[in-house]
Amino acid sequence: MKIKSGDEVIVLAGKDKGATGKVVKAMPREDRVVVEGVNLVKKHRKANPAGGQQSEVVTKEAPIHVSNVALSEDGKATRVGYRFDEQGDEVRKVRVSRRTGKDI
Repeated sequence: MKIKSGDEVIVLAGKDKGATGKVVKAMPREDRVVVEGVNLVKKHRKANPAGGQQSEVVTKEAPIHVSNVALSEDGKATRVGYRFDEQGDEVRKVRVSRRTGKDI
């Protein structure tokens, strides 16, 4: 998966199309990401008198499929490519912006 936690992304499809936010959590096995302030859902939490918790409605971010987001660079969507850097004996895989060619 080319999107990592901490990346700034833009939503390409769905009810929050055009919104931008930071990736809070990446779930590569499910191909999903949780983006800050995007895909907000309401969850009804039941009261627990023994624990001293009242019933409430909690708003939280739900996961969104990774195909519906793209990395944001200068406010525009960009695809992600890879380049290999050789530093001595070590070869590193570096993410690169397809739009500008800059390292991410």
